[in-house]
Amino acid sequence: MQHGEDAHLDAICRLVAAQCGMPVALVSLVDATEQRFLGKAGTDLCGTARSTSFCATAMLDSAILIVPDARLDPRFADYSIVTDEPYVRFYAGAPLVTADGVPLGALCVLDSEPHPEGLTEAQQEMLRLLAQSVMDHLSLRRAAREERSAAAALDESDLRFRLLTDAMPQMVWSSRPDGHSDYFNARWYAFTGLHEGACNGQEWTLCLHPEDVARTAAAWSHSLETGAPYELEYRLRRADGSYRWALTRGLPLRAVDGTILRWIGTCTDIHDHRLAMEEREIVSQELSHRIKNIFAVISGLVGLSAREKPEFRPIAEMLRDRILALGRAHDFVRPHSRDSRPNPVQENSLHGLLSELFAPYEDSPGTRIRLSGIDIAIDDRSATPLALLFHEVVTNAAKYGALSLPTGTIDLSIATDGQNHVAMHWQERGGPRLEPVVRSGFGSRLLDLSVRRQLGGDFEQQWQPDGLVMPIRIPLTAFSRPSRD
Repeated sequence: MQHGEDAHLDAICRLVAAQCGMPVALVSLVDATEQRFLGKAGTDLCGTARSTSFCATAMLDSAILIVPDARLDPRFADYSIVTDEPYVRFYAGAPLVTADGVPLGALCVLDSEPHPEGLTEAQQEMLRLLAQSVMDHLSLRRAAREERSAAAALDESDLRFRLLTDAMPQMVWSSRPDGHSDYFNARWYAFTGLHEGACNGQEWTLCLHPEDVARTAAAWSHSLETGAPYELEYRLRRADGSYRWALTRGLPLRAVDGTILRWIGTCTDIHDHRLAMEEREIVSQELSHRIKNIFAVISGLVGLSAREKPEFRPIAEMLRDRILALGRAHDFVRPHSRDSRPNPVQENSLHGLLSELFAPYEDSPGTRIRLSGIDIAIDDRSATPLALLFHEVVTNAAKYGALSLPTGTIDLSIATDGQNHVAMHWQERGGPRLEPVVRSGFGSRLLDLSVRRQLGGDFEQQWQPDGLVMPIRIPLTAFSRPSRD
């Protein structure tokens, strides 16, 4: 991303974009024919024609102009930046007006997605304050050109910054490029109970929980070395001596040449939110544990019934095996803690689930059932039909196919076919010669239910002299739900 004409204004744009949760922020000056971006974040544009400028409207009113969806606003719906790239939908701009009432432009945020909720009152107040900070900076820059004292201008800008950050609802901090902290706002000191200046340098780490010191130092060192954004959750000691979880985020403010001038960031108290998430995880794990117990009870009832009715034992054993396969699939994709997770490397993956299902048929992994190709993320929706599918074919292989002989093997390869489908190829070798299955039994109907009806895919059973070959084709979207980040 290119920078604007002024590094300080770029820094303000990055700050306002982060606090408003928008991808683009601009400091725009509008003249008779065009608008020019003195500061910017999230775009490479240097300006546009006034005829497509939202800021030309925003600067004519003292209130913040908020456009939740430009497509629905007759003032802007026909603008080329709305109908074509970059497809502006949301706009919020605070006017930039001189002390004698001359409108210059606006400090604004934009998004290609509509935001019917607009901005919060706190965000609007911050936008107004930062717009005033922009005007102060522009005034100071003009004053510098008129040979006013640079030191006095910086002091005035610093005072404005301190007033702004002290008014914010979050703890705000800044540091030099070497990581030496040199500023914390009033909310930080109110939270920690320390006197102003007590946390400068590295002394702020004394407020950390002892267990969080090492990983916090490692994360901060990484950001200082690489310039990557700093984001971490840690526990801070409050004035009453208790510790509360906080989320800290920091961004580097850079000069036009990319050199880091300083770091600025915020700390947000997330303790109550974190406790709520932990409670929800405990409830989810308890529910999953009870569901697993239900599988075990049902399996036990089937076994007990088989002992009372020996003539039903073969059917009961098949049913119990299928129930146990479903139980393994559920246990694989259910929520786990770090202690209960059975295999963190293959959690919620197709390879991991297949390894769980094939384990009872091998002395060691990969000796008789060779799994190759790409791995696919799965979720609780796809785990059940996948477990039924592969439990059925591997059980048949053990009874009648390749695994019924000591030398028989199975190859299962997984790949994408370039058409948003996953192609799986099951091939048995070294088994007894099999006759094609003509009649449709329960197993065949189970395969049809799992692949075609539940996963939306297709399969074909090919009875080769060396063993069963079964190509399977399933849509990629059937394996897991889209992420909602």
